[in-house]
Amino acid sequence: MAKKNYVIDTSVFLSDADALFAFENNDIFVPLKVLEEIDKHKKRQDSVGFNARKIIKHLDCLREKGSLVKGIRPQQGKGIIKVVDHDFDSIPLNSLDLTVPDHIILSAAIRVQKEWTKRRTIVVSRDINMRVIANSIGLGSEDYVTEKVIEDADKLYDGFREILVDDQIIDQFYADEEIILDEDVGIKLYPNQFLMLQSSGNPKKTALCRFKGVRMPLIPSTQNWNNLSWGIKPRNKEQGFAYDLLFDDTVPLVTLIGKAGSGKTLMAIAAGMEQTLGFKDNKYKKIVVSRPVQPLGKDIGFLPGTMNDKMMPWLMPIQDNLQMVVGHDKTMLRSYMEKGEIELEALTYIRGRSLSNAFVIIDEAQNLTAHEVKTIITRIGENTKIVLTGDIEQIDNIYTNETSNGLAFAVEKFKTYDISGHITFKRGERSKLATLAAKIL
Repeated sequence: MAKKNYVIDTSVFLSDADALFAFENNDIFVPLKVLEEIDKHKKRQDSVGFNARKIIKHLDCLREKGSLVKGIRPQQGKGIIKVVDHDFDSIPLNSLDLTVPDHIILSAAIRVQKEWTKRRTIVVSRDINMRVIANSIGLGSEDYVTEKVIEDADKLYDGFREILVDDQIIDQFYADEEIILDEDVGIKLYPNQFLMLQSSGNPKKTALCRFKGVRMPLIPSTQNWNNLSWGIKPRNKEQGFAYDLLFDDTVPLVTLIGKAGSGKTLMAIAAGMEQTLGFKDNKYKKIVVSRPVQPLGKDIGFLPGTMNDKMMPWLMPIQDNLQMVVGHDKTMLRSYMEKGEIELEALTYIRGRSLSNAFVIIDEAQNLTAHEVKTIITRIGENTKIVLTGDIEQIDNIYTNETSNGLAFAVEKFKTYDISGHITFKRGERSKLATLAAKIL
């Protein structure tokens, strides 16, 4: 296969610093303007900042081996890595604007193309418009696809399936007899997966249960939640499944996915309140809630005030749900927060913490990268449950997508372990209007 020249855009390195070594034996060209843009992000405390610092370290290590201007081969069998400046004289005068950083990067790509006429020059960028412009001025262009945990978002594990069984098995199940599914049932099941057993003779005859593991009896799914301190009960079977996981001490990691208004955040908060601030024996000392500040793309320090003041604009949905649980009593909610029983945490500063004896809720987790989710989960200490909630169809982070976001990674990577559980909510429960809007708009 003929060698190619790959000119790498800033967006690629900010999503994966190791992209520098991901193009086999082809030659890599890094425009000088890209280095300037990376430098602007190195102080960020999120995954973008992490990748910015990491790519700088990679290049610094290469610099010690030789000249980045002349080109350095990182190892045998790999292409060279070279930093290239732009060439204003080579810019199509009617095509590019020299005041636009993306256009300066493209001018560097044009320079590479002119100097290496016998090879194809390709601009690699995660910016769609950048790829379109590159193609329009005669350059090749490609997207950079990060590691995908699944090929298609529709194939993401949803934590539930229906199984046809003999009629007598359902009778035995309701008679409190142990039911163990045969290993040769022909269906791949995962720990803590919820099942609907359906009679092969009567489709209306069903039973809801949870699979714990091979050679282990099925566990009935609790659908009766009348003795709750705060009175928030499930409205459908998926919400009931979520409660089964959220109240199970043996499942420290729970992931919940659902469309807007499906109740995923409310279920998590209500379960946390019950086990932390309920009227019975409580399992945890505090609730820690947070969500990414990705929508504005700015560090939390740009807002004035205390930590709580800074977090409040992003945590208003959390506060709305908390107020709903406590009956819209703002005084009670404020009291819990002042005593530290409800803590609003900034994900920006979670690195280095160890969260013990807490019920942790990370909302909008679809906007996290796999690296950020790893950072968060590895902060979890003893006697702590962590709940990740989100909707993979509403991703604001430009450096991830439906198949590579941190929430999807957590669901797929942990599905084979009995210390985790997942359920995807199918129905909206906020209101008829919200449910219809989520469906048709």
